[in-house]
Amino acid sequence: MSFQSLPKVELHLHLEGAAPPAFIRGLAQEKSVDLSGVFNEDGTYAFRDFVHFLSVYEAATQVLTGPEAFARLTHAVLEESAAQGVIYTEAFLSPDFCGGGDVAAWREYLHAIQEAAEATERDSGIVMRGIVTCIRHFGPDQAKRVALCAAETAGDWVTGFGIAGDEMKGKPGDFAYSFDMAREAGLRLTAHAGEWGGPASVRDAIRDLRVERIGHGVRAIEDPVLVEDLAERGIVLEVCPGSNVALGVYPRFDKHPIARLRDAGVKVTVSTDDPPFFHTTMTREYEELARAFGWEDEDFRALNLTALDAAFCDADTRDRLKPKLEPT
Repeated sequence: MSFQSLPKVELHLHLEGAAPPAFIRGLAQEKSVDLSGVFNEDGTYAFRDFVHFLSVYEAATQVLTGPEAFARLTHAVLEESAAQGVIYTEAFLSPDFCGGGDVAAWREYLHAIQEAAEATERDSGIVMRGIVTCIRHFGPDQAKRVALCAAETAGDWVTGFGIAGDEMKGKPGDFAYSFDMAREAGLRLTAHAGEWGGPASVRDAIRDLRVERIGHGVRAIEDPVLVEDLAERGIVLEVCPGSNVALGVYPRFDKHPIARLRDAGVKVTVSTDDPPFFHTTMTREYEELARAFGWEDEDFRALNLTALDAAFCDADTRDRLKPKLEPT
């Protein structure tokens, strides 16, 4: 079996960050939006480092105006994921980019996104759920507006709440109110940490936000006591190796700590984060990890079962998907 055809579960995917460059360029032409500086000469996204990446990311979202654009985006992203063998994906959705955090506007965007996801599921079989995500560098007050959007639309499809953005802005505890609001609405919780902020940021997110998953979390490897704690508590890491290598957190796949974390008993999963920005796909992630660590189909099946168990979906959805991960 090729890695591309191996059924996969992805837990860490930013919807806007997964937009194919050609899709964004096409929308820019339709809407006469100047995206100078967003693309390299070869048509790929252009950025120098993480902070510049965030600004390019936000510049590209200028063309994503209105629910219809997000419906088209959802279809394009899910079709690409399905082509890489993904059977279930959780996408980070930002009300900041979908109505500016206004609940009424967010409902319209969400309706369009969900309709497109359900239509793509009928066509391609891929299942999607949404994790509403506040943007850390937009500040705690804006995060409260986003959390209200999440709480008002929590249910079988919007199943989680998280935080992304610049880890160096503020502290996790600054956003505790928003996470409490989401928790009270029945949403499950994750937070980006341990990518740029070091192991302390992972500890802070777990303590102050009471999350059950950590986005990235890889720099926990620098603190053996934290690694042991993650393993004992069953905190799941949404690891994005290709993203970490592309942004220079680690120089190469074979220097990435995912294998050491896994060997230490930490629950790790594999995702792409913002795949076209980082020139990756789920298939490429598997190929690079196999090359770096000798992992085989059985290793990836185990990772995918871990991911499905950690997914923010209902038991019926999990039971329906689980047989697809078994060897044929």
